[in-house]
Amino acid sequence: MCTPTSPTSGRGRVRLNVGGRVFETTAATLAAAGRDTMLGAMIDASWNSTPHSPAGPAEYFIDRDPSSFAVLLDLLRTGALHVPPGLPEPTLYREALYYGLLDRVRAARVGDFDGDRLRLAASVAGRAAGDPTAVRAAPDGGCCVAHGGAAVRVYNWMLEERRPVYSLSHAPVNDVAYLNAATLLLAARDRPGHHGKDTGGGVAAFCALNGKPRHRFRVAHGREPRSFTAGALAVDGAGSTRVFASCKGRLNEYGVAVWDADTGEQAGFLYEPPGCALGDAERLQWVDDTSTLMVATMFPRADSSSITLLDFRDRSIAWSWSEAGTPASLEEKRAVDAVAMEDGRTVCVVNQYDDLGFLDLRKSGAAGGVRWRSRSKLAAMVGGGKKKEKACGEEACYPKLAAHGGQLFASTGDAISVFSGPDYVLTSTLRGGGGDGGAICDFSIGGDRLFVLHSEENVFDVWETPPLPII
Repeated sequence: MCTPTSPTSGRGRVRLNVGGRVFETTAATLAAAGRDTMLGAMIDASWNSTPHSPAGPAEYFIDRDPSSFAVLLDLLRTGALHVPPGLPEPTLYREALYYGLLDRVRAARVGDFDGDRLRLAASVAGRAAGDPTAVRAAPDGGCCVAHGGAAVRVYNWMLEERRPVYSLSHAPVNDVAYLNAATLLLAARDRPGHHGKDTGGGVAAFCALNGKPRHRFRVAHGREPRSFTAGALAVDGAGSTRVFASCKGRLNEYGVAVWDADTGEQAGFLYEPPGCALGDAERLQWVDDTSTLMVATMFPRADSSSITLLDFRDRSIAWSWSEAGTPASLEEKRAVDAVAMEDGRTVCVVNQYDDLGFLDLRKSGAAGGVRWRSRSKLAAMVGGGKKKEKACGEEACYPKLAAHGGQLFASTGDAISVFSGPDYVLTSTLRGGGGDGGAICDFSIGGDRLFVLHSEENVFDVWETPPLPII
């Protein structure tokens, strides 16, 4: 509630009575909040029609928490966020939302993402039953966690748990992705033995705020909807106009499907060619520079790993690589994850021994072999100490990869290794949090945060980059 109690002054001073505590500031300070905020609109002539008077500064009464307002006013004055020990952060965030300053508070609290300056901000203990499957960062700084069952736990950027999202017909979830901050995509398994019924498998969109379903993405052949199991998910970049999923059907629906993100209508289906298991892919990634979709089917889900770039403009394979037919090393190294680098020319892979390898997208076939290097093994030795063995031999404990902001990230046991520079030199190792949560089974970067999901106890860690000092 905001009530003007005296005319607006021409001297540029404004007095605010917030919950009985009087603050005096300048109109310029309030205007710095922006016209789309409550405080900015309060002194904007086009919004505030209160006549000017030389009698004194304008005074407004705002029936809100004065302690939080003091912090927010100081943020507008100095650009720095200083939260006193006695003020709960949820209270501050609630008040910032009321004034329209939540984005500014978050920007002051969390700096621009830098893998070499990350600090552990929180460890969140999960309560879901089942083994952890995937963690996905939301564009607004929140995240969601899938646990192999039908439920996906959703958290806002304050790490407060929202209503869980349940897949259709409570089918087991294989993957989850954010279409945008308000929309969550779930890929679920087709239930065997339910012929002619809605098995709950496939892909569906849900509201990330309340868990309600929005629409379902169906695969149809000859206008006949077919049941299928959806595996990995992806969207085509920041615009998010298309949704992709690897598919396995009961008849011949093996391949990768694409849908219009807004309408849910099927826009195409690329069937897997012989020897290329697109339907079993466990990672899909849109590659902006080439306008192609990277489809990675990795060991141990497949006998040999393969990576394919699909061009949906003409439904063709633009590039491909496979381990099949290549000489096996003495250690039988197998690629277990892959990520397309941001330069648009390279794919990085990692094997079960944490070695990094690189593929040149400008080469194919035998000429496009992996350039392996063991530099990643140094990650476990940073700061001294002996390399920690993996907590389990399950697929969930195999290394994972991500590329963000020109840096490469790889999970190695219970730590994240950060590689920087054009040659991707090891520059940092992130270890801590999770307690005895076990090895890292998945991690995700987004919303200026790194989320790390552990294989036991469903614990996930949140890493943030602290803002640079003002002075």
